[in-house]
Amino acid sequence: MDTTELLPILPPAEPSTTTANARHTVRRLPSWLRRQVPLGNANHFTAGLMEELGLETVCDNAKCPNRMECYSQKTATFMILGNVCTRSCGFCAVSRGRPPEPPVVDEPQRLAEAVRRLGLHHVVITSVTRDDLADGGGEHFVRCIQEVRRVTNATIEVLTPDFVDSPLGLERVVAASPDVFNHNMETVPRLYRSVRGPKSDYRWTLRLLRRVKQLNPAMNTKCGLMLGMGETTTELLDCLSDLREVDCDFLTLGQYLQPSTQRYLPVHRYVDPSEFDDLAVMAREMGFKKVASGPFVRSSYHAREMAGSANFLA
Repeated sequence: MDTTELLPILPPAEPSTTTANARHTVRRLPSWLRRQVPLGNANHFTAGLMEELGLETVCDNAKCPNRMECYSQKTATFMILGNVCTRSCGFCAVSRGRPPEPPVVDEPQRLAEAVRRLGLHHVVITSVTRDDLADGGGEHFVRCIQEVRRVTNATIEVLTPDFVDSPLGLERVVAASPDVFNHNMETVPRLYRSVRGPKSDYRWTLRLLRRVKQLNPAMNTKCGLMLGMGETTTELLDCLSDLREVDCDFLTLGQYLQPSTQRYLPVHRYVDPSEFDDLAVMAREMGFKKVASGPFVRSSYHAREMAGSANFLA
């Protein structure tokens, strides 16, 4: 594999700036990564509902750049099993450490109530990684899926951790038959440990997606990668080829944005929107059924459109 042919680094939209105490050079965002924050009562309604029902969202915990847009449309990606992750990924703003409590018993009921009150037709449920639990939180995912189905007619997408220590937990989630099973690759093999932490394994990610298809060939699988972390064109296309070999159906490609200059991995480059467009075309030619590719694309961004029957290309 050629790891020397780095994609060209784009110049910043404005001159770079540094401060005496900064750990990294801080680049101003290019023009295509600047957007107006949607305002309106729907933002307050969604945020207020999460607070009222005591629910966590990955939107807030991971500092997603799309959270105000999603909240303004009365949607959110629910994060179950608490807000403390047992992994130490170099890109993620979610708190890390030892979770202080076991899964909260009534969380599935509160989540289903939020889905009902928001009027969601498609719901995305993700979680922190819970290596402290024997089943990795698999049974709690199942209970959330079952309760949402009991209360609503929404289709369900799960975005799961890797279940590396609990394959039976993975099998329980698949047996609950979510409409879409999503697990992110995030980056290329050369960068995997630095991005996803020492316990993560690229080949395990592929085995997980393959196992989902073995257990339920009809289930749509989905995977996402962040760009701008130092990957090469060859490495990225090799990853997409690996995903097609395990029959992954849906793909998301988005720009990595550093949550802050402290602790998190720096952005290697900002990928031009035209390059995202080109990658989307190549991915479709490789056989992915649906592709969302763009600077602001995240795993659950416009997830309902991707999960629907219409062709989707962002």
